[in-house]
Amino acid sequence: MLETIRLKNVGPVPQLAMDFAPRLNLITGDNGLGKSFLLDLAWWTLTRTWARETIIPLPGSKAEIFFRYTKKTQPPYEFKSTYDAGRTRWTVKQSRPAIPGLILYAQVDGGFSVWDPMRNYWTDDAPDRPNAFLFKPDEVWRGNEFCKGLLDDWALWQAGNDMSFKVLKQVLGALSPSADELLIPGDLRKLSVKDPQRYPTLRMPYGEDVAVIHASAGMRRVIALAYLLTWAWQEHVESAKLRSENPTREIIFLVDEIEGHLHPRWQRCIVPALLKVMDVLTSSHNSKVQLITATHSPLVLASVESEFDAEKDTWFDLDLEQKQVTLRKRPYFPRGEIGNWLVSEAFDLKEPRSLEGEQAIRAAQAVLDESKPTTKAIEAADKGLRRAGIPDIDPFWVSWGYFMQKHKLDKSEVVRAANSPPLKKARATKPTIKAIRPTKPGAKS
Repeated sequence: MLETIRLKNVGPVPQLAMDFAPRLNLITGDNGLGKSFLLDLAWWTLTRTWARETIIPLPGSKAEIFFRYTKKTQPPYEFKSTYDAGRTRWTVKQSRPAIPGLILYAQVDGGFSVWDPMRNYWTDDAPDRPNAFLFKPDEVWRGNEFCKGLLDDWALWQAGNDMSFKVLKQVLGALSPSADELLIPGDLRKLSVKDPQRYPTLRMPYGEDVAVIHASAGMRRVIALAYLLTWAWQEHVESAKLRSENPTREIIFLVDEIEGHLHPRWQRCIVPALLKVMDVLTSSHNSKVQLITATHSPLVLASVESEFDAEKDTWFDLDLEQKQVTLRKRPYFPRGEIGNWLVSEAFDLKEPRSLEGEQAIRAAQAVLDESKPTTKAIEAADKGLRRAGIPDIDPFWVSWGYFMQKHKLDKSEVVRAANSPPLKKARATKPTIKAIRPTKPGAKS
C-alpha cells in the first residue's frame, strides 16, 4: 500500500506531506488546488510512469519527491527522487524497483490506466513489455493494441458466457445504486443494417434493453469502471497462472472525481460500492485494497459515515489561505444532514443554500445581531429574505419570525403610547398663549 508522499518545491505547495491510510483516502478541495495533481503523482510513485503529462517543477527550484510503499517483504520500499532539469525527468533507482501490487487509475475524463506486475514489470527475458496500459477515453470503449475494448470484450464474454462475464455481472450489480435500479446486461443487439457489430445492452428498470453506447453519461462512467475492473483483474489472474505465481496481495485504486456524472442516488453509494466490488473480485485470493479518491461531493463524504474507521481511513483537505495552498488531515465524524457537509471544512459554504439565499440570510443575521436595528434595516432584510425565495420550511424563519413578531409588538406599543388618552388630555389642558395685536390710535377696541 502507498504509505507516504512528501514533496518539496513541486506542485502548488512549497512543502507537502501525506501519510495515507491503508483502506480509504478521501481528498477534497476547490478546483485548481491540486487534487488531480496528487493522484497523478501517486500513480508515478507506484509505477515510475506518467498517466498524463509529466509534472515539471518551476525552473531553478530544487524539487524533490519522497515516497514509501509496502512490498512483499519488510521493510517498505522508499526513495527520494530529484528533478533532473538537463534531462527533463525525475530520477529513479537504477535497480529494479519493488512491486507495489496492481495499480488502477480512473481519470475524470474517462481515461484509465493499469499497471500490472504480471504484465508490465520489466525483466531481462521480456524487455519489450509496456511500461503500463494507458487508455484514452475512446480506447476504453473501442480498444487499442493492448485490449479489445468494452464493446468487443463484453460481447465476446456474453456470447461465451465465460467467467469474465459472470464477474462483470457481479461487478455491475455491486455498483448499482439500489435493488430497484440494478445494472443488468440485456441481450446483444445489432443497431443498424450496415454495422455488423452486436452491441452490449443494459436492461432498464422500465423493461427496455438500451445499447450501452446510448446510455447516459453517468451510466457510461459506471459501466466503464465495471468493465475495466473486471478486465484488469481477470487479465492479472490469468497472467499469474501462466507465470505459476499467485495473484497480487495488494491493489491500489486511484479515482479522480469519483462522483463524475452520477445522480445523487449513485453518489451516496459509489464509495461503499467500489469497496464492495474490490471484495467481490479479490475474495478468493485474500487481497487487500486501498482506495484513494478525490471528490467535490458532500454526498460522497456522507456516504461513508456508517463505516468510516479512523484506523483504516482518512480525509485530506486542500485549502487556499492567504494565497497559499495548504493540505490538512481533517478529523472525520458524522454530520447528519447533507447540508451540514456543505458548511464543513470540505466545501466552506457559509449556508447550504443558493448564493442569493446565503446573502439574504447573512444580511438578516446581521440585523438580528444588532442591539437596536433601525426599522429601515429590518424591513430591508425581511424584503431580501422573501425576494431570495427562502422556503417556508427553512429553519431560519423560526428565529426571524420570532424577531419580526417582537419588532411589530414593540412598534405597536410605541404607536399605542403615542395615541393613548392621557397624552391627548395633557395636550388639551396645556395652556395656550394667544398673540395680542397692537391697536392703532383711535381704533375701536
